[in-house]
Amino acid sequence: MSAPPSEGPLLGAVEGGGTKFVCAVGRGPDDIVEQVRFETRGPDETLGRAIEFLRPHAPSKIGVAMFGPLELSPDAGEGYGAMLGTPKPGWAGAPVRARLAAALGAPVAIDTDVNAAALGEQRWGAARGADPVVYVTVGTGVGGGVVVHGRPVHGLMHPELGHLPMPRLADASGAPDPFEGACPFHGRCLEGLASGTALAARLGDPSATPASDPVWELVAGYVAHGLAAAVLLLSPERIVIGGGVMERQPHLLPRVRRRLREVLAGYVARPELDEGLDAYVVPPRFEHAGLAGAFALVE
Repeated sequence: MSAPPSEGPLLGAVEGGGTKFVCAVGRGPDDIVEQVRFETRGPDETLGRAIEFLRPHAPSKIGVAMFGPLELSPDAGEGYGAMLGTPKPGWAGAPVRARLAAALGAPVAIDTDVNAAALGEQRWGAARGADPVVYVTVGTGVGGGVVVHGRPVHGLMHPELGHLPMPRLADASGAPDPFEGACPFHGRCLEGLASGTALAARLGDPSATPASDPVWELVAGYVAHGLAAAVLLLSPERIVIGGGVMERQPHLLPRVRRRLREVLAGYVARPELDEGLDAYVVPPRFEHAGLAGAFALVE
């Protein structure tokens, strides 16, 4: 695997998540000069800290991988790169791209954290050589990024895999799942059922719930239904799945693979979805895949 070049001007990279921001300067994800991480608070304080970190390094360009939803139409003028309606308090309408560009005097490229993560993992990581690529994060929320022909997918807006409506699955006893979901927009969408926020609402402290608890089969089933929708709609050559929930519950990945095979029921007759499933649905290479993607946006 080739690393990004170690010569050339410094680039800035920002991974803006709903829980934390990670900022770095360097020449790529394998050539980072300095990096900092801090908690996501209100937009003024959080973007101010990012600016404070980046300004002394005078990066020539800045890539931003930002939690969404985002306005990604260049026709939006100064609204390009601003937050749209979000359940994150205080962030709706925040002019992320414009604020960073004005304060730092450098071009700023922006995309969703998951679109950028898909791009970074395709360029340098676990999806290298695959196209299309889907990247899914199961963390505070659930998001999905898509890269086709080497470019993140935009359209009416950007992919929102986390808000796919979900069927009401049954538990091991056959009883319907009684949880009504935690998404303020849709209730029982994928994010409302499988995100860290949803797990906290359902379980209180998910870290205290043992891997043997039947609830994890429900969670894996919901994630598998989301991945099945991505397979059937986008026909990706690889799916990368990360995020804090997957990291803290490592038993989920094999469950999700097994449930994905069950949901697809042999309809997509490809070895990647049978004996090759362990190499098809994979964890990310990068601890901060969005940060790698932020570098990819300005490479």
